[in-house]
Amino acid sequence: MNKFLGLLILLFALNCKPTQQPKDMTYEKVVVIGKGSLYGSGAEGIDKANLVISNPEDWEGLLQKMNSVNKVSDSFSETEIDFSKYRVIAVFDDVKTTGGHSIALNVMDNSDHVLIDVIYKSPNGIANTAMMQPYYIAKLIKSDRPIRFK
Repeated sequence: MNKFLGLLILLFALNCKPTQQPKDMTYEKVVVIGKGSLYGSGAEGIDKANLVISNPEDWEGLLQKMNSVNKVSDSFSETEIDFSKYRVIAVFDDVKTTGGHSIALNVMDNSDHVLIDVIYKSPNGIANTAMMQPYYIAKLIKSDRPIRFK
């Protein structure tokens, strides 16, 4: 009886098909341009937003706003973007009254759209008092698929 049960389990295991990969997968062609916080107490005039920038005029306008109080773009990995090849994603949180806040992105790509899951992180425990506005800016390869934020 034990041999029959063992043979049955072996046949079942050999007949099982491997699980398929999920349709969505992490989008590996994302390049972080800059992330951190603006420290102008909201004087930059940037509201909480999820932006998709696809032309140099909008990109320059955003850089000017971000640099209006402090020159934050000096810390960016790049500021010259080839918009024939890339789109820029810029995510801004609300102005916060304490430090320790940040933003992370999880980018998933499928045949219909690019899904960007925005993760707002808060400090654990005691945080210093500081007026700051978290941001996250990245570029991704241009495609015809729309970008959706979650």
